[in-house]
Amino acid sequence: MNPRLTEALGERVYPSLREISEHVDVVLIFRRPEAVPPVVEDAITMGAPVVWMQPGAENLEAASRAQAAGLTAW
Repeated sequence: MNPRLTEALGERVYPSLREISEHVDVVLIFRRPEAVPPVVEDAITMGAPVVWMQPGAENLEAASRAQAAGLTAW
């Protein structure tokens, strides 16, 4: 997911998680910590079982929200 790209490494890039129609197993988050909560909310909405925040992108409040919704978060 990247709102600024349409393709990367030959693969389609979606502007948001909400636009992905396939099942997603893991949401990898490479964003600033303050940008993480909406991504986690989208992951919860779409039923992704796992969210992972890159070191430096950790948002403990968002991780707690994900865990409370039944997702594995780290």
